[in-house]
Order: sequence, then structure tokens, then C-alpha cells
Amino acid sequence: MPGSFPPLWSPAAPRSCRPWRARTRRRRGAGSGWCWRTRCSFPRAVARVTRRGAEADHFTEMPLAPGSQVCVRVDWERRFDHMQQHSGQHLITAVAEQLFGLKTTSWELGRLRSAIELDSPSVTAEQVAAIEQSVNEKIRARLMVSVRELSPDNPEVEQVRGRGLPDDHAGPVRVVTIEGVDASMCCGTHVSNLSDLQIIKILGTEKGKKNKTNLLFLAGQRVLKWVERSHESEKALTSLLKCGAEDHVQVVTKLQSSVKLLQKNNLNLLRDLAVHVARSLRADPDWGGVVALHRKDGDSEFMNIIANEVGAEDTLLFLTVGDEKGAGLFLLAGPPETVETLGPRVAEVLEGKGAGKKGRYQGKAAKMGRRMEAQALLQKHARLRGLEG
Repeated sequence: MPGSFPPLWSPAAPRSCRPWRARTRRRRGAGSGWCWRTRCSFPRAVARVTRRGAEADHFTEMPLAPGSQVCVRVDWERRFDHMQQHSGQHLITAVAEQLFGLKTTSWELGRLRSAIELDSPSVTAEQVAAIEQSVNEKIRARLMVSVRELSPDNPEVEQVRGRGLPDDHAGPVRVVTIEGVDASMCCGTHVSNLSDLQIIKILGTEKGKKNKTNLLFLAGQRVLKWVERSHESEKALTSLLKCGAEDHVQVVTKLQSSVKLLQKNNLNLLRDLAVHVARSLRADPDWGGVVALHRKDGDSEFMNIIANEVGAEDTLLFLTVGDEKGAGLFLLAGPPETVETLGPRVAEVLEGKGAGKKGRYQGKAAKMGRRMEAQALLQKHARLRGLEG
């Protein structure tokens, strides 16, 4: 749906409604903050907006009849959030370059947080702190944000920050200026005064593409929402850990150490149990043919220790661990040729997948409740091959 690009700040209050002639294209994509209403009813959300020369194409989630008159309503909460993040990006970009020569190569408006890609392999914590302090000082200074439209051949165009004009650009060049800080080409929506940003919080940095660093930040209402989520998490942890927020890290560190020790002790006990089970199986008078064993607790190492201790060269050893009515693990050991033939068939019965070599086949089973069917398959094969007495 063609229309001119929005001005510097929101063109409408939250409940405003403007008439428009519909010439639609239907396509899904990222939301735009617009909502179209045919005769001010039956809303059609605008899924995406793209630029085509001097026009903006609006893609609605539901089709509109060409030529129908519609009302345009702004999703103000979403629009203002985008304005805050976008103006915040302009401010951070300008300050980072002025203070440390860190140039912005791209940025991403994320759902929860945004990222600015800086043309530097690293950014120090001291640089981050200085940038954050400077941008918030400028917010408190209530600097004006204004918009101008310049002719493409105006010499001033060469003086403003930007990555150049697209090949299909038409009409004047739109320049967004932060008073005394920055002037850059931009067609997006912005606040009219830096005080509307409220606050900017830089969350830190992360490694970006080759020789790039991503600077993560929040602006305006997103800072308040982040604090609210963090506070709720803090309260939940305080309840679970039975300690104050200042002790959370220390208590969790102790718990992790305790869990690691318990896991180590449990593993040692499980290994000892596997050796004991293997010797018991081997000493059983009924040893031979097909020997099956299932335990609810255990892992692949548990089954392999049993198989190693038993050394079943002339016996089919069928081991399973896991929930009897759910998923689990299995291992089949025995004569290499027999295991190579029966292993995939056992996996199929258990509705699982596996692999193996040198007389051992193991994998995951989705239907551990069918292990008796798998065992019957093995016993039938053993009888045919004369492996059972």
C-alpha cells in the first residue's frame, strides 16, 4: 500500500485514525506498528513495510479490496518503543565514534534488546562505561532531535553521517540531527527530544563477525521492563535459595560444587555396581544363549562396563536402561556377525536409532516398553542358530 514515509515523530496519537485508499499486497513479515481498518472496523494488521523508490509498500496479514477506503491506526506502544531504540542507536553510534573512533557498521533492533555492530575486534569495559555515561548525560541535557530534508545535490549531504543513498532513491534526502552531537541520513521514526529516551543501559559486548564487536543496549521503557524481569527473577531465587540477593552467587556456587561431588560419587558407585552385575550374570547357571538385563537407572557407560566384564563372545547380551514405559538406551553385544544383523532390527522394534562395530551395537530407544519383543526376536534367532541349549 503506497504512502509517504512517516515524519520524525509519530504522526498520530494512539487512537487517531486517518483515511487512506487501499492498494494492497499481502505478505507476512516483521510488524510495522501500523494497523489498517476498513471503514474503521475489521482490523488488518500491517505485517511489514518496505520502501520502493519514494513510496512505502505496506503488507497486510489479510487482503483488502483495491480502492477501498481504510483508516490508519498506529500501534503507539510498539511505535514509541522503536523510536526510543532507534534514537538511542543514533546517540550511541555518534558518541562511540567521537570518544574512541569506534564506527558503526550495522545495528539490529531486537525484540528484547538491540545490538550495534562496531568496527573493532574489541571494546574495553572502560570504553563501554564512558560511552554509557556520556549518552545519559546528553539525555539529561534534553537535547533536541530534528529532521531536515535536503536536495541530493546539496553540499551539506556530503557532511552528514551515512552509508550513501540506495540506487533507487528518489526525492529529498532526510537528515536526522541530534543537537550538537550528530547528523545522519535516516528514514526511520525518532523521538523529538533526547529526554524522551529516559535512560540508556549498555548491557555489555559480545564477539561479532570477523574483527567486529556487538554492543548490546536497552533504551527507555525496555530498561524498566528489564529491571522488572530481573527483580522477579531475584525474588524467585531468594525464595528457592533461602538467602538474600547479595548471597545468590555464593550459594549457587556451593550448590554446584555439591552437585559435582554427588555426581562423581554416584558415577563411582554405578561403576562398582556394573562390575558386580557383570560377575553375577557370568556366574549364573543359566548363562548362555540370550542374556537380558534392564535397569531403570544407568547410562551407556554402565552398560559398556557390564559388556566389557562379561566378554560375551558366544552369547547375546541385551542390556537396557531407562523408564520402562518411556525412552531409554540399549546395548546388544555378542558375535560380531550376529550383532551386525540383529542390532538394526532391535533398534527398529524399540523405535530407536543406533550404531555399532566389533560385536557391539547401542543406541537410543523411544519405546522401552517393547523390549520384551526385542528379546523374543533375539531368542528366536538364537534357537535357529543353535545358540540356546
